[in-house]
Amino acid sequence: MLASALLFSVLDGLIKLMGPAFRTWDIAFYRFGFGLVILIGILGWRGNPFKVHNLKLMLIRGLTGTVTFLLLVIAIRMIPISTAMVLFFSFPAFAALFSFLLFGEHISTGQIGCVLGALLGAAILFEYQVSDSLWGQAAGLTSGIFAGLTVCLIKKLRETNGAPVIYLYFCLLGAAITFPAFISNPQLPRFGIDWLMTGGIVFTALSAQLLMNQGFKYCKSWEGGLILTSEVVFTSLLGIMFLGEIFSWRFGFGSLLIVGSAVFSNFAGDGTICYVKKAVRKRLRHI
Repeated sequence: MLASALLFSVLDGLIKLMGPAFRTWDIAFYRFGFGLVILIGILGWRGNPFKVHNLKLMLIRGLTGTVTFLLLVIAIRMIPISTAMVLFFSFPAFAALFSFLLFGEHISTGQIGCVLGALLGAAILFEYQVSDSLWGQAAGLTSGIFAGLTVCLIKKLRETNGAPVIYLYFCLLGAAITFPAFISNPQLPRFGIDWLMTGGIVFTALSAQLLMNQGFKYCKSWEGGLILTSEVVFTSLLGIMFLGEIFSWRFGFGSLLIVGSAVFSNFAGDGTICYVKKAVRKRLRHI
């Protein structure tokens, strides 16, 4: 999950740096189209790469994931990336809500506090202020809502499906949805830097998504979403290292809240560490 968050932060930066000639549809189609081709090439030799359990839920996940990405790209390109990321990272709270509503997952008071702590850390980290771009703000917040729903569906699908096939259907739905708008006025990379950035978007998106899907095999949807919130920390680090941004108390305190909430969530309720403790006690009793 942490490796996925790091790669997603690189993806965010590349989206922000892509030239204005590249539309949202162009960026999305390059991600989905090339990702689809790569995955079919990797999985195709084993047989039918589209064989899945619960096809209906897989298609719904592909749809919600595509909407999430399109809205996030719109937000990143319309408003400051910090504001877009703060709005997007409301999704752990929505993941907890959808987990309870759709799948009846238990969430304790302490775990709710961890989610709120992570969101507070993100707000402190970026000193969130209301932007003049209402559409960009709306896109950022709505992407967080859809992301919360998406991670719940991934968690459910991960019980019976592998990480690659989940991303394969995501790319399939995404490519099908974005292709008509892309082909109407395609923007192709012209220079070496354009090709490099396009390739970077495809690689980081593919790697990050596979790692995220794999991670949901071992944690609850809201727990995984909470750990992915560390993406805002990585984004800030990249800004300090490569964009000359200055380290501030907001970065330190906000990062502490985010990472601390992710760690403490394992001690609250029935998190991963609590499962480990129970397993150890059971083993000791047998000994």
